[in-house]
Parts: sequence; structure tokens; C-alpha cells
Amino acid sequence: MSDTSVSDTVVPDSEHRGMVARLPQFPRDLAQLARFDRPIGWWLLFWPCAWGVWLAGAGWQIGLLAWMLLGAIAMRGAGCVYNDIVDADLDRKVARTASRPVASGRVSKKAAWAWLAVLAAVGLVVLLQLRWQAQLVALGSLVLVAAYPFMKRITWWPQAWLGLVFTWGLLVGWVALRGDRMDVLAALYAGAICWCIGYDTIYALQDREDDALVGIRSSALRMGEHVRAGVALFYAGAVALWALAFWLLREDWVAIVALVPVALHLAWQVLTADGADPGNPLHRFRSNRMAGFLMAAACFVVGNAGV
Repeated sequence: MSDTSVSDTVVPDSEHRGMVARLPQFPRDLAQLARFDRPIGWWLLFWPCAWGVWLAGAGWQIGLLAWMLLGAIAMRGAGCVYNDIVDADLDRKVARTASRPVASGRVSKKAAWAWLAVLAAVGLVVLLQLRWQAQLVALGSLVLVAAYPFMKRITWWPQAWLGLVFTWGLLVGWVALRGDRMDVLAALYAGAICWCIGYDTIYALQDREDDALVGIRSSALRMGEHVRAGVALFYAGAVALWALAFWLLREDWVAIVALVPVALHLAWQVLTADGADPGNPLHRFRSNRMAGFLMAAACFVVGNAGV
């Protein structure tokens, strides 16, 4: 296959263009459907799982985290396939998404549904590794996931709905190990939602012009000229709520200090975000892989101090 053809069928924001380009066309399309070429999505889904596990205070829990990482990869992939099936008509109208496999017609919706079923089966295997309370919590996310693709059609804040969905693993991770201290869990989850709204608003900066033309709603459009201030507000809310969660768990100012690295990282994102630079929003969005890691480290320190 020629380089031109490969370029046309590998989406512009792929993190692994060379690796994906080596695959035959159909496997390449399936990999792109599940976003295997863009691992940032599964890291953003996985890190909140780790927050819940590590703040619960049961030590490293490597086995549980390995299962949850596999689940994040599979279920993020399944969610993306579902999103592409639902959004195929809209995706054709947006330059960044027009080359997606379903939107472009390279993969039929029937084949996409079959691929979704395979990914969901992997998720089911992971689900069965959890205790029954965590299984129920995990299943509770399915309605939210199913509704998400429609939110951009009915609200200016689909990022808030994504926050509910993409940080749900935090609840699963906590409940997999303990069933108490719901006040701590609620504050941690609310902060995670604010974090997700912030980073997905940055991501949405890439598509503001196309979204406005085709009628897709987003927080980036709603904030208009005040995107940086809006993201700063949500990030500040995230840090404040995380501080509350830590304080509720351990009334110790040292626990709050553990949040300094992630707070500084989020401040850097806000101060350097530039919607006028085509590559800047994507780079700042992807940097939340590090933000998630820094928050996970803080949760481990606070949750396991003295254990």
C-alpha cells in the first residue's frame, strides 16, 4: 500500500502511526476503531481506578490493578466503537474524524458491532475477577456509557457526562476493596469529574470551528473567550475536592502536600494552553497521563501511610 493511502486511513491524531500503518487494512481499521493507536484514552480511564484502589489503603494490589488496566483497555475500546457507530454521520462532517473507519465506510456497522462484542467479552472476564459489590458498581456505568454519544446533541456540557463515565473506575476500585467511607469516595469522585471536564475541554479546542458548523455542542464552545479561565476553575475545583477527600481520610496537612505535584502540573496546562496553536491542545490533553500518575502517587502515599 502506498504512503499516501496509509496517510489517508490513519487518523491525524494517532500516537503510533508507524505501528498502525504496518498492519493490513482491516486489522488496522479495527485497531483504530478501538483507539489502540491512542493509548491516552485507556490511561485516563485506568488512573482513576488506581486512585480508588490505592487510596483504599490495601497496599499495592498489583494483581487487581493489572485486571483493571486490561478492563480499561477493553472497555475504552468498546466505548469508542459504540461512539463511532452512533456518530458516523456527524464524524463525516468533521475534518479530524472523517477518516474514522465507520465514518469513511471502510468498516460496516455490522462488523463494528461484532468487534464491540469481542471487546465487551474481554470486559466481562475482567468483571468476573471482582467481588460482587464491585461488579454491581461496574455494571451501573453501562447506562451512562450508552447515553454519552447523544449528550453532544442535547447539552453544551457533554464533557460533564464524560466525567461521570470516564472516572467511574474510581468507584469500582474503591468498592473492590472496601465498602465504607463514602464521604471520602464522593469527594474523590467529584474532583475526578472536574478534572475530566477540564482536560476534555482542552481536547475540544481542536474541533471548535467544525463543531460549530455541524451543530455539535461542547464546553469549549460554551466558554467562548473564557476557556482558559473555565479550565482553571474546573482544575482548581478538582484539587480542592481531592484535598477534601484526603483530609476526610486523614486529618493531616502532610496529606494535602501530596497534591502539590499534580496541582502544579494542572496549573502548567492552564498557563500554557493555546487554542490558536493546532498541536497545543492535543499535547496538553495527552499530558494528563502524567497528571493521572501524579494523583495516583498521592493516593498511594495518603492511603497507605503507616500501613
